Amino acid sequence: MSQDRASPFALIVMGVSGSGKTSVAEALAAKLGLDFVEGDVLHPAANVEKMLKGIPLTDEDRMPWLDIIGETMKAKLDRGEGILVSCSALKRSYRDRLRAAAGGKLIFVYLHGSKELLTARMGARKGHFMPLSLLESQLATLEVPTGEPGVVTVDIGDTIEGIVGAALHDLSALGVA
Repeated sequence: MSQDRASPFALIVMGVSGSGKTSVAEALAAKLGLDFVEGDVLHPAANVEKMLKGIPLTDEDRMPWLDIIGETMKAKLDRGEGILVSCSALKRSYRDRLRAAAGGKLIFVYLHGSKELLTARMGARKGHFMPLSLLESQLATLEVPTGEPGVVTVDIGDTIEGIVGAALHDLSALGVA
């Protein structure tokens, strides 16, 4: 299943840390024939340093990062290519900023899970700069995208294959998959 190159689009797999953004995004990009960009690698060094120290990011910290993601998506779309990015996109204002950067050709897959499941996943992973202690601040910041245009919500209580399958099913209703 690959993207119709006549109408490129951008897709963001979003959610709090521990929701499986990277794993789901990689698998979804492969199924849709899209290039994948790990949003975390686009964070300015100062943001990574703050997170390593367990300091939550502010809106001011996130804006340059969101702009880099927006510029990355816009560049691909301007070349007539689609793209899939992983990005927490916690607030509606962030998502609106990203929508504007993509010229409205942006769809979100929101990965939703219980606090208990997210805590267990974050506690089990190794080598990630985002400590478990910041999950609370992400959950407090999260504005769930219910009712926003171009958003599909997928529960993360399944295997990666099951989550990707559910996302593809819901994306097909938007004419994407």
